[in-house]
Amino acid sequence: MTFANVGSLETKPGQRDAVAAILLRPMAGLKEAGCLLYEVGINEESRDTVFVCELWESPEAHRASLQLDSVRAAIAEALPLLTGTMGGNQFTVLGSPLG
Repeated sequence: MTFANVGSLETKPGQRDAVAAILLRPMAGLKEAGCLLYEVGINEESRDTVFVCELWESPEAHRASLQLDSVRAAIAEALPLLTGTMGGNQFTVLGSPLG
């Protein structure tokens, strides 16, 4: 069962691009942990927000990925640049019209 996590991270003023750069670095073990898609984006109307869209093999795979050294390092580096306000949704993927 595919699991999706679509979220937003509010950054401190002027830190959006730095956070995006951290999240865009290759993270060792992510694919092997069950990550099917990890997309990072921005919206020019939200100057201090980074958006992340993730697809995982399961909710358990997503939770387990948080123990990877590469993921923990990215979180530790990005955390001081964030306000602590995070939004988003998690859901079970039912399918796609793309096949």
